Amino acid sequence: MVDRKLLYRWCSIRVEDLENHPDLKLPFRLVKNSEEMGELMAKELAEDIKKANIEGRSYRAIIPCGPKCWYEPFAKYINENRISLQNVEIFHMDECLDWQGNLLAENDPYNFCSFMKKYFYGPILPELNVKEENRNFLRPNNIESIREKIELKPIDFTLGGWGQDGHIAYNQSKRHPFCHVSIEELKNSSIRIQENNLDTIITLGQRSYGAAYQFVPPMSVTLGIKECLSAKKVRLFSDTGTWKQTALRVALFSDVDAEYPMTLLQNHPDAVITATYETACHPISEHPEWEFKGINI
Repeated sequence: MVDRKLLYRWCSIRVEDLENHPDLKLPFRLVKNSEEMGELMAKELAEDIKKANIEGRSYRAIIPCGPKCWYEPFAKYINENRISLQNVEIFHMDECLDWQGNLLAENDPYNFCSFMKKYFYGPILPELNVKEENRNFLRPNNIESIREKIELKPIDFTLGGWGQDGHIAYNQSKRHPFCHVSIEELKNSSIRIQENNLDTIITLGQRSYGAAYQFVPPMSVTLGIKECLSAKKVRLFSDTGTWKQTALRVALFSDVDAEYPMTLLQNHPDAVITATYETACHPISEHPEWEFKGINI
């Protein structure tokens, strides 16, 4: 459990002081907005794939459905520079499920497979695109086969975002009253079907549906922390503002804590967090006059 006095201290740091702060536990990059972030994401992944092509080796990446600002610049960069994805294998991070653990309707906004086919694969030229057999979408019935595929050889790159509690993919903080997960258990968590936390559902409802949480999928199938952090490089990005601000501060300054899964990035040899200015800001840093009993008075 994060100490509130420490949390107040971290959230009080001005956004301008984050990148070079002496207490950072992880490398951090600050970008101006979604457009700048999308360009950075696209070029970083594309150039890593290009390098693998030059070296004549296959390339394996774990890819999320969001953030979404990089799909268009990625396709453009790939097409204009004629970077082949023919030797790339993609493992998609997660998929949403209904209350019975079934896949969603094809055009449900939270059907990640449909979204990725349209916006990630769709704009890339056919002769350059990832082969159909190398596109690995999670399903309730293919957990073991995906796990076996990932374990065959190393993952080169994990690209992702984070949730309001610092979850990577759908590796949320476990809050079940009768089931407590240790840091070590979270670190070794693998592909699974799970119920989503109530705060995740409420947050997504506010973000997507005007707080109509009733339309948010209550379950998911997700890669575990074990798979996500197995990559040689891990790059997490966020441009979604207020609901990511506190998790960012915890990830940058806290010790590893199971309440915020992304703090486990501290144990990775090549992990970097990037956020837009809005996401890196924090209201507490902008209001030093605020008083909290037992915290700063």
